[in-house]
Amino acid sequence: MSAPRAGVAWLDAVVFNAEGLVPVIAQEHATGRVLMMAWADRDALLATQASGQGTYFSRSRARQWRKGEQSGHAQRVLEMRLDCDGDTVLYVVEQAGGVACHTGRRSCFYRAVTAP
Repeated sequence: MSAPRAGVAWLDAVVFNAEGLVPVIAQEHATGRVLMMAWADRDALLATQASGQGTYFSRSRARQWRKGEQSGHAQRVLEMRLDCDGDTVLYVVEQAGGVACHTGRRSCFYRAVTAP
């Protein structure tokens, strides 16, 4: 998606699951580090596109939420990308406050498992 803010036709290429959701990976622009994974519905993707703020869908609360709405650790979305299969979205972000994980860590992917 070279110009995600140009319109909404790109949403036709998104493959949502049976619940109407698609996984979204948030990647830090400056470092390339993967910060988190969350879900988005069509409205959350549109809200992200319109506002430039990372917006997702909470399965546990059954509602849309904007990253940082409670913590202040918002995400400014610089790019939205769709993978080759259309079933995963990437937000390239600037992460406010240096914290993306609800545990207070920079990344949700803080637990390492070593391969043989």
